[in-house]
Amino acid sequence: MGEEIRDPLTLEDVARAAGVSRATASRALTGSDTTSTPARQRVRAVAERMGYAPNPLARALAGGSGTRVVVAVAGPRPDVLEDPYMWRVLGATAAVCDGSGVGVSLQWLPLDAPGSLGRLGTDRSVRGVVLCNTTEPLLAAVPHVLRGRVASIGIGSVAVPSFDVDNASGAAAVVRHLHSSGRRHIAMLTGPSWLPCSWRSVEAYRRTVEAAGLPARILPGDFGFEDGRSGALEALRRWPDTDAIYAICDSVAFGAMVALRGLGVDVPDDVAVAGFDDVPAAAWAGPALTTATHPVSRIAAGAATAVLDEALVPPATLYPSELVLRESA
Repeated sequence: MGEEIRDPLTLEDVARAAGVSRATASRALTGSDTTSTPARQRVRAVAERMGYAPNPLARALAGGSGTRVVVAVAGPRPDVLEDPYMWRVLGATAAVCDGSGVGVSLQWLPLDAPGSLGRLGTDRSVRGVVLCNTTEPLLAAVPHVLRGRVASIGIGSVAVPSFDVDNASGAAAVVRHLHSSGRRHIAMLTGPSWLPCSWRSVEAYRRTVEAAGLPARILPGDFGFEDGRSGALEALRRWPDTDAIYAICDSVAFGAMVALRGLGVDVPDDVAVAGFDDVPAAAWAGPALTTATHPVSRIAAGAATAVLDEALVPPATLYPSELVLRESA
């Protein structure tokens, strides 16, 4: 004869055995102060004896608190989710949320459809949202129901706290170093024009070279290796006397160095190259890359903490960036 198959215990079973209503049993097991001490103790004793454990998903949904934090990444195409930067944001967010028993998911937000945030606002499983690559239309599209449960990595607003690196000071430090080492024709390979946080680096570069009496040489691009490769080739085509390249990020700088080596240009003797981010590979490149730090994990952790409890953090935080000198510049 096989074993008897029993239905799983329910909250109603516990309430019946304890002689209380389902609502009283629920409050007793979730720690509500509105339940009298004797009733709370009786319900918990019965639940322990019966081996009943509350379903955390059901509790979260019933209480409206949600079970996951969504890392929502804006971009023109879904492949923005494949950027290694986003993996670091996701990992740091998960580390914070794990302590609260909250899951994390990743979602693409099309640039031309910021209203898709509204669907997250009506999803009861969503505890909050960490916005990445934030734009002004995206901030304007944050639904009222999500206010207090959203944080931005990038620009923010009165209603949405923001967390980011002070890339303006980091960019200025890199460009000043290139100038102080004797470089006088410094080109910059920039990021996508739709992303507000990249503007700070461009403006810092422009101010720094103009203050030094140098020409500003700016080439538009993106954050990828191929953008660096093609950008370096274009810089030398336009300005053959270029003696330094500052790239918006390390991936772009790696591409620039490969392109220069392919032309027989020595780095750093002929053309110095510097980036931004200080990813682990920067120290292993040949030559090792001069760059500036970008504390992605601290930034993402701050944003995730704000989503879980906005009272724990200030409305806007810029994390410092420090120059890291290596052989490439």
